Amino acid sequence: MTPGAGEHYFPGPDSEWEHRDAADLGMDAAALAEAVSHAEANETRWPRDVSRMVGRGEKPPHNEILGPTRERGPTSGLVVRQGYIVAQWGDPARVDMTFSATKSYLSTVAGLAFDRGLIRDTQDLVRDYVDDGGFDPPHNSAIRWEHLLQQTSEWEGTLFDKPDLIDRNRSVGVDPGLEKGTFRELQEPGTHYEYNDVRVNRLGLCLLRLWGEPSPAVLKRELMDPIGASESWQWHGYRNSWVDVNGELMQSVSGGAHWGGGLWISTYDHARFGYLLMRRGCWGDRQLLSEEWVDRATTPSGANPSYGYMWWLNTGGTRYPGASESMFAASGAGGNEVVIDPEHELVITVRWGGDNRGVVERVMAALK
Repeated sequence: MTPGAGEHYFPGPDSEWEHRDAADLGMDAAALAEAVSHAEANETRWPRDVSRMVGRGEKPPHNEILGPTRERGPTSGLVVRQGYIVAQWGDPARVDMTFSATKSYLSTVAGLAFDRGLIRDTQDLVRDYVDDGGFDPPHNSAIRWEHLLQQTSEWEGTLFDKPDLIDRNRSVGVDPGLEKGTFRELQEPGTHYEYNDVRVNRLGLCLLRLWGEPSPAVLKRELMDPIGASESWQWHGYRNSWVDVNGELMQSVSGGAHWGGGLWISTYDHARFGYLLMRRGCWGDRQLLSEEWVDRATTPSGANPSYGYMWWLNTGGTRYPGASESMFAASGAGGNEVVIDPEHELVITVRWGGDNRGVVERVMAALK
């Protein structure tokens, strides 16, 4: 029996996840099978040795790999509707690197800090919370939490041997500009969007100092254990990202795998995380993440309407044409995505996909 209004199914821990026939949940089984076939036929062209793709496009010494890497698996994926698995392919239990999909998890750690009053308002200046020299005047002192979360901070500096200059002019989700890694004048914080892993890692360090404990420990205790995730996921930093926090050495984790590290996770656990966000932070009878944070995280930023708080948005249907504008996604290089459609109660998780837009389009076509 499909849950009615106000009554939702939530899977049990780890492998206790119920499957349902697509037709029972208002989907065309043949059309959904076509989406799966398309996913299986369109695997990423990345090599299995993912280390060959880490630090690519950068000149020595800036291309140095600092964090661990692992060989990738074949493409895999899940389609979840109303909490039930209606389709899957590959090996969803396999743990793989996930690259910049990690950023959406980092954003969520910030959301947990917001919910607990550790961050009173995302418009607050970061320097009022973090006093480690990274937000001193004149330029960096104007950076607010929202700027870091929207990738508009324009933070200037070097972190873990990587200068922010490496990623200046990096055109991810915007029109191509100058050559990546070349100098440009910095803009006022909050006015210019630029995808930049050094600055994301700076947010990670800020959250470590704010919580006084590593982000993986926070995520595990506050979210992953309560939603019944497996014990297999890992979140790595760099060999040189150990810092002193209140007299104890702790590792600051990376917000992606641009130089290695980042979140390593199964497709099942990715989908659980996506389902939590689809249910606006609610899991069963517990509100694990506030609805206010979910709203903030999925609000288009002024500098890039297709980006929220480290979530990719479908504003104007630009990312997934023909799909709901309420759709949002955690997205990483190599075709790693968790696509969330609250309007249709869908979570589509794809690993190592070569045409994820085509997969999403076909899943949407399966809706009756």
